[in-house]
Amino acid sequence: MSPDRPDRELTAAQQAGLDIRTADQDRTLATVHELESALAAPAPGNESTWLDEVRGALAVLDDATREEDANAARPDSLLSDIKRNQPILASRIRGVRSQYQHVRDTISALRSDLDRHQDEHDRVDYSDIRQRVAWILDSLRHQRARESDLIYEAYYAAFHADLDRETAGDDPIQPDR
Repeated sequence: MSPDRPDRELTAAQQAGLDIRTADQDRTLATVHELESALAAPAPGNESTWLDEVRGALAVLDDATREEDANAARPDSLLSDIKRNQPILASRIRGVRSQYQHVRDTISALRSDLDRHQDEHDRVDYSDIRQRVAWILDSLRHQRARESDLIYEAYYAAFHADLDRETAGDDPIQPDR
């Protein structure tokens, strides 16, 4: 992403970071679908099974987001690369990372709440659990969009700068003066 790269292509390290990010997002998205499926199942009269399925899907989401968060925090991650090469975006990167950590904390808190009440299947408030999970999933989508926008902006800015520098004074449409 260096402005000195005339070929406007990702470096091998940048491509590897992008590949890891894509794999992480694909894995997390699959776990989101699994959780949504568990939540959509009928709960009344099936409390124990419903809660076990939701709890299990939430644990899988917790693991996927933990791994995604760890990969994004690595020094060779895409976000770290942007932070190094475009320091003007450092505060936005901190914001994206902070927001993701907040979502992770919320997932952990919900899991703890559900684990504390695992013997109370008959008193499960399905709508509350569904609402809390909906907030988590909406937050993940919002965070994902912010991160994607940030990455797009960073790479567009880097490549656009290369184009401006390469074409400055060499416009074939304008005659030399």
